[in-house]
Amino acid sequence: MADVPIACTLDPADFAWRRDTLLPGLIARAAAAEALSDGARWRFTPESGLLTAVATAIDAERRCCPFLRFQVVAEAEGGPVWLTVTGPPGTRAFLARLPQR
Repeated sequence: MADVPIACTLDPADFAWRRDTLLPGLIARAAAAEALSDGARWRFTPESGLLTAVATAIDAERRCCPFLRFQVVAEAEGGPVWLTVTGPPGTRAFLARLPQR
């Protein structure tokens, strides 16, 4: 894992075309965000289609940003959904540079 560069492998045109299905499109829907020492965590209000959107974003991001680690927690009794994205040193800064809506 240490040899994997902290960089998105998509060219700018592909990134712009896929932005809504990647992390920027997903985190635009977050109710709250928290910076972590090795990444970030977002809290989402549960809604129809949210988990599908999370899974779609993770699937896409795993291909273009292979250094990222994803953890999804869906709280009991319809509580919030949490997405934690972490990685090697530099991941926090990488996530902070993602385009925000």
